[in-house]
Amino acid sequence: MPRASREQAHKNRTAIENASARLFREQGLNGVSVAQLMAAAGLTHGGFYGHFSSKDELAAVACAAAFGQSAERWAAQGNKYPDAHQTLQAIVSHYLRDPHRDQIGTGCPAVALAGDVIRETPDKPVHHAYTAGIEQMASSLATLLEKCGSPKPRRTALTTLATMVGALVLARATREAPISEDILAAARDLLLDPGVPDN
Repeated sequence: MPRASREQAHKNRTAIENASARLFREQGLNGVSVAQLMAAAGLTHGGFYGHFSSKDELAAVACAAAFGQSAERWAAQGNKYPDAHQTLQAIVSHYLRDPHRDQIGTGCPAVALAGDVIRETPDKPVHHAYTAGIEQMASSLATLLEKCGSPKPRRTALTTLATMVGALVLARATREAPISEDILAAARDLLLDPGVPDN
């Protein structure tokens, strides 16, 4: 395959992955067809199988890509704050805010894809991708907590992650009601240390 063709094929695959990562979060794994995914990527339906063997394979790849995007956002917070404590506070604060609640297509895949992954049969590759993503999030939090001096960073990371994800699920499900913001605020109050700027 000529170099130009390889480069275009790579660009096309990346476009499919990015479009799928967004649409799967917005509409669910079974809420969008291959034709819709390809159209969102600016490609024709017929080209799909040149990149992926099945929609199940794409779901796993898109899930991993979505978690990768989240990891990049968390890493960006680390670049803004030299102190691990400040980084952790910023991640929690930004995660539990209205904009993140409302940006389903670009927000946390742990929240957006959980219900769909639960309903998929255990043999589907998306289970592995989702679990790896959760492990990645927990590991990132544990690393920050260890730097902050937490005596049980892994356990505290899991508690923090479960609180964040659970709060965002409930806030999204109730976002037309006042309780939605109350849930986010309560979770922030629980997780953010007193006296630390909530920014």
